[in-house]
Amino acid sequence: MATTEILLVDKVDNLGAEGDIVKVKAGYARNWLLPRKKAVSLNHSNKKRMESLMRARAHREADEQSQAEEIAVKLRKTRVAIAVKTGAGGKLFGSVTSAQLLAKLEEQGFHLDKRHLAPFRPVKELGKLTATFILHPEVQADVEFEIVSENPIEVDEE
Repeated sequence: MATTEILLVDKVDNLGAEGDIVKVKAGYARNWLLPRKKAVSLNHSNKKRMESLMRARAHREADEQSQAEEIAVKLRKTRVAIAVKTGAGGKLFGSVTSAQLLAKLEEQGFHLDKRHLAPFRPVKELGKLTATFILHPEVQADVEFEIVSENPIEVDEE
């Protein structure tokens, strides 16, 4: 298959960011990247354009990092309590998932995706835990959360 070198004008997931020169299949460039103005063909005049794209990229990345740091500071101060139904001896019915944690954070004004959450295993016991959020490749925040019983814990008598 024929490949071609193109200059990315916009960030394209799994390919590169603006200002990158990438080698892609000719059909991908011709049928998807070029018509959507995500890239331009590589020629002398477009190579000059690369400098302005690199400046715009650096500015965008700096903005993204500063926004991520602001969110991280707020997240680190946040405490979350998730109330769950429990049975005898404080045993949970089911488990607490990442979706429940994200929903509680959403209630507090944080709009985070599951992709921001570092690998998270469902929690099956009461107590205090920590979840790590990766907001930017260079910014992460640990959020403390507690799983509490919404009904009084009854002790089994034997």
